[in-house]
Amino acid sequence: MASIRNLKKDINNVLGDVIEAVYIVESTNNMEGSKEGSAIIDKAIDTFDSLIAEVNSKEIENKKKHFNTVRATLEKEARSLVDQINKMA
Repeated sequence: MASIRNLKKDINNVLGDVIEAVYIVESTNNMEGSKEGSAIIDKAIDTFDSLIAEVNSKEIENKKKHFNTVRATLEKEARSLVDQINKMA
């Protein structure tokens, strides 16, 4: 079960860092509350909700494969969100 806990922590930390990065970029560029930033934050929250729901799913046959898929999805979504943040700056 430790790997599930670590996966949940990774999801929380990565997407939390993405949201924090949005606030930093907005603050440094004097664009607080921008539409782009709000869209990225909303996407990060939606991603968080869906990934946690996948981790908590009870109908899993091959847990290792399932959790590797969740981790790969996290990496892909995080890269996409970071690219969007970089375009804001």
